Amino acid sequence: MTQREGSFRTILADRNLRRVELAFLGFNMTEFATWIAILVYAFERGGAAAMGAVSAILLVPSAIIAPFAAYAGDRFRRDRVLAIAYLVQGLAMAATAVTLEAEAPTALVYTAATIASISITFTRPAQNSLLPALTKTPSDLTAANVVSGMVEGVGKMLGPIIAGVVLATSGPGAVFAIFAVLTLLGAALVVRLRVDVGAVTPHARIDAADVWHETLRGFHTLRRAPEPRLVVMLLSSGVIVVGALDVLFVSTAIQLLDIGAGGAGFLSAAFGAGAVLGAASTILLVGRRRLSPSLAGGAVLFGAPIGLVAVAPSAVSAPILFAAAGAGRSVGDVSGRTLLQRVTPNDVLSRVFGVLEGLTMLALVVGSVGAAVLIETWGVQTALVVVGAFLPLVILLSSGRLLSIDRSAQAPDDEILRLLRAIPFFAPLPAPAMERVTKDVFPLEAAAGDVLIREGDRGDLFYVIVEGEVEITRAGTLVSEQGPGAYVGEIALLRDVPRTASVIAKTPLRLLALEREPFLLAVTGHPGSHEAASAVTSARMG
Repeated sequence: MTQREGSFRTILADRNLRRVELAFLGFNMTEFATWIAILVYAFERGGAAAMGAVSAILLVPSAIIAPFAAYAGDRFRRDRVLAIAYLVQGLAMAATAVTLEAEAPTALVYTAATIASISITFTRPAQNSLLPALTKTPSDLTAANVVSGMVEGVGKMLGPIIAGVVLATSGPGAVFAIFAVLTLLGAALVVRLRVDVGAVTPHARIDAADVWHETLRGFHTLRRAPEPRLVVMLLSSGVIVVGALDVLFVSTAIQLLDIGAGGAGFLSAAFGAGAVLGAASTILLVGRRRLSPSLAGGAVLFGAPIGLVAVAPSAVSAPILFAAAGAGRSVGDVSGRTLLQRVTPNDVLSRVFGVLEGLTMLALVVGSVGAAVLIETWGVQTALVVVGAFLPLVILLSSGRLLSIDRSAQAPDDEILRLLRAIPFFAPLPAPAMERVTKDVFPLEAAAGDVLIREGDRGDLFYVIVEGEVEITRAGTLVSEQGPGAYVGEIALLRDVPRTASVIAKTPLRLLALEREPFLLAVTGHPGSHEAASAVTSARMG
């Protein structure tokens, strides 16, 4: 069985991951269907200009709130944060449905829809920070992101199809009502997760003065770290194009192709169908060490077909080209999210994704308003060309820095990973934390008779034996002999005591070593690892 097949079998066999992905399918269907519905509602009352204005009204508050709301995912259990997010979304969608069906004043409808839009921003940070905690290896994490990408593509396809049918036969209120029920079903799925992923930080009390500082750590991380910052910028740039497409689907269907409001849903569905195919192709990314080429290639494939819609506008060619753009979007998005999970510290992962979510909402506004301005000023075809050229230009300008990301985000050596994963207190670590351990270890060699650890000395290194054998003595008495796969030196580091035994090379050795600080950061920073390490040290001391 290949590494790729093994990773996908692991993901599909995990009940918790299945529940998370099924709920995420409903979320994506809801997001895209209700967005099309509210834009059609706005277009019918004021054309493209109204769509741009409504996009700003709904999304600017979401952009402001998202980075701060994401702190919950780093402070509390991420599975519970995700369940509450779905519950709030379902209730907000239901409230919007009531205002639409009751033909309430436009201001009241947009207020309810804005609350629903804000509630949507809670899901992706919790989802994207939860996946690394539910996967064990970098390949499994990539596979989980691939599945999420496929699920998102299916949601982009099915949601707009259902919205198109409902809009043609009923109205926007019915769309919101249907998907309110679907979102509440998602909450029921994830609330039944049976896994203690823990909060990244301990559940100790935190002073009110520290809450603001901790909430802003996502921004501070991106300010200091160029690799995550670049990935967030590229992903946000892609969302600008998505925001523009939301407006272009409606305008292209009604003004350029003359296929009516329902046609907007079907053009969006074609984009979603392409996203499904693109996400399926990202299976090839599992096990890949370098992801920046696929991020760049996906961005170009995303943009170019959009411009081509303007060259040959027809009800036949437009869906095909939008489908090709959807495929490129999926490839770039899966690559970018996986890269971001690799290069971002786990203790701030939810907050960094929260910043991305806020920028996503802002990018949707920029794209929607920009597309509306382009359409009103120069027409639909010019808008299609400009929007299609935007992302390839961004990739071209950042290509040098993008290629350097893989040097700090490469997947670890499989042999080292297997060796470390067999150690009890490394086994529970989520994939990104495990990757950081593999980057921090360094090789050492020792000759027969060399003293690796001397009883009574201060502890500075943790050792894993790759090849050879050692003798462990205490007070001059032989305690045991250990060979490949064994590990020594953890007691002095974990308990901050002098070395409790001596370790001497019986044969020539090949070792992996890990310094005190990264060892303690990895082991004590995860509840499962800390518990396993305490059990190991107690057994050895006993």
